[in-house]
Formats: sequence, C-alpha cells, structure tokens
Amino acid sequence: MYSSVTAPVDVLLVEDDPADTLLMQEALATRPGRHRLHVVRDGVEAMDFLLCGGSYSSAPRPALILLDLNLPHMDGYAVLAELKADEHLRSIPVIVLTSSKAETDVVRSYASHASAYITKPVESERFTEIMRKIDTFYLSVVKLPRAG
Repeated sequence: MYSSVTAPVDVLLVEDDPADTLLMQEALATRPGRHRLHVVRDGVEAMDFLLCGGSYSSAPRPALILLDLNLPHMDGYAVLAELKADEHLRSIPVIVLTSSKAETDVVRSYASHASAYITKPVESERFTEIMRKIDTFYLSVVKLPRAG
C-alpha cells in the first residue's frame, strides 16, 4: 500500500551548477505543495544547513538530501562522511546525483551509506523525468523518518 505525504517535505539540494539547480527546481515545481526545496552550493554550506550553523540557525531538518559529489570547498564524500557519522542526521536518505559514471564513485558512494546513486543525464527531458521519479518514490512510496 502506498502512503502519500500530507504536509510538504523539506528537501535539501546540494548542487553548485546553476543550470542543474534550475532543472531540478523546474522538475519539482510541477508537483507543488509536496516539498520545500532548499538549495546550498557547496559541502560547507550543506553542513551549516544540516547543523543549523551560521545563517542557517533556523534551517529545518530535511527529510531527503540530493547531493552532488563534485563540490567546491568540501566534496560530496566529505559531506556523506560527516552526515553519516552524526547520530541525529544519519537516518536522512541521501541520493547522490552526479555527472560521474565511474564505478569507483558508485562503489564509494554506497560504501559511504548513500541511499541511491544516479548519474545526471545530459538531456533535460530525461533529467526532468528522473527528478519526477525521485519525487514520486520518496514522497509517495517511501516512509521517511520524522524530523527530530
């Protein structure tokens, strides 16, 4: 049986490419009211958001994280390591969204406890389709842990 989310879910997007960010925002905008998308551009900002540091003192705990691996200042692997080492944050599902097709990146991401690994497609229509599938799966099928 499928359960659907009744209240909007906070989703954290960690992405430094403005074009990819825009594609994700547009794809998710077709499903209004299901989520609140928060965007940070690097790993340091992501950890500030997750730990409510700096300008993110009132940031919500996201129910889902979409994480690029190739980030400035602190890469996605470092974010995954810190996130999964924190007992209050480790239960948040993390979907790695990256341009890398390298098997070593896939293996390393799963070894770092990523929930899923998706290679970003080049075609915008396929990218939108993937974002909609993530939205449907994580907001209609999967039971996410409560904030806290």
